[in-house]
Amino acid sequence: MYTHISGPAYTRREFMGGVPYPKITTFVQGNQKADFDIEMQLVAEEACQIRHTALEAARISINRKLLENFGAEGYFLQIRPYPHQVLREHKMATGAGADRISSGMKLSFGRPVGTAARVYENEIIMVARINSAGAKQLKDALHKASFKLPTPCKIKITKGNEIAGKIGL
Repeated sequence: MYTHISGPAYTRREFMGGVPYPKITTFVQGNQKADFDIEMQLVAEEACQIRHTALEAARISINRKLLENFGAEGYFLQIRPYPHQVLREHKMATGAGADRISSGMKLSFGRPVGTAARVYENEIIMVARINSAGAKQLKDALHKASFKLPTPCKIKITKGNEIAGKIGL
């Protein structure tokens, strides 16, 4: 329902009331100072809007895999897009007899129900770094996190291509 980008950005929160806070609050996790061998990026293949709940679900998925295998200091994870776009919804009547009155207003404005991040084609969604020993687990974790997002994604290895070639990634 909110996947496709339509219309101009709707981001000026100071002019609207009642915008719920995004579920995702942590955008950088793991060891930020270490120099890891391999860097992988999750890249969007199509333009879309990613809801804040989908970003949080993908973050939890990848973080759980990496945390249990490598600990808090064994990896680095960064979520790039921030959910600025405010999503609106016009509530419809539900329940018994609602089918007779559910036509609603045409072009109704709606009230804020959540936020989303606008992502365009070939834009980086996540960046993750790890040592060569955990490269396969990282690729698997990124692949599983991509299922939580509304766009097809590809995984790019941007650092350590020669190491990844030896491992067979």
